[in-house]
Amino acid sequence: MSALPQPLLQVDKLVKRFGALAATDDASFEVHEGEVHALIGPNGAGKTTLIHQISGALAPDSGRIVFAGRELTHAGMAAHVHAGLVRSYQITSIFKSFSVRDNLALAVQARRPGLPSWLRVAMRDHAAHAEAEGLLARIGLSAQADRAAGSLGHGEQRQLEVGLALAARPRLLLLDEPMAGMGPDESERMVELLQSLRKELTLLLVEHDMDAVFRLADRISTLVFGRVIATGTPQEIREHPEVRKAYLGDEMEGAL
Repeated sequence: MSALPQPLLQVDKLVKRFGALAATDDASFEVHEGEVHALIGPNGAGKTTLIHQISGALAPDSGRIVFAGRELTHAGMAAHVHAGLVRSYQITSIFKSFSVRDNLALAVQARRPGLPSWLRVAMRDHAAHAEAEGLLARIGLSAQADRAAGSLGHGEQRQLEVGLALAARPRLLLLDEPMAGMGPDESERMVELLQSLRKELTLLLVEHDMDAVFRLADRISTLVFGRVIATGTPQEIREHPEVRKAYLGDEMEGAL
């Protein structure tokens, strides 16, 4: 019997306390290479704190984060990005007065350290702009390339944020509620974008839109009161009694 492959991301018994509050309490789960893994849970479950720890923005009090065999528990955000574990906002904010194309070119340029005056260099960096063109096509914004980023609609700006993260060439992309604030058409475009990306990289998705979660995820982990109470396939999570009681409840019926 062959051994199972090592997970790409191992989150092992993470604890983070704020005074008497345990925001994460022995939180553990694994993400395997090539999968879309969703993290769900009610408001106040500790998802934001857990995401901050996984992305390197917040150090846990105890526990371990191992990515591609490398210990990253206390390594910090820059080391996480360098290792290929990227959260969308970690790369850069949108420059609203710059074109969509130039935003992506700047994100590509930022991946190459040591060049002087990176902002000025990026504007005439033909290789960066060529890569930006490819990113425009991947995120479905080629027709908006010359528009000021600030003039994009909310859904298009979220697509651009995904493009900025892709410019870092992640191995695992962490997306925090990518459908938040979107209408049905915008949500559908984001789902289609994420479906296309699953062929190229691993996705860890934090999302409240259960329809999107059940359409996209290969596996789902449910966080309640700082603990992961269940991990499984969408069908297993649908049928899990603790998950139904703690989070999905009657709302689940719309996602079945």
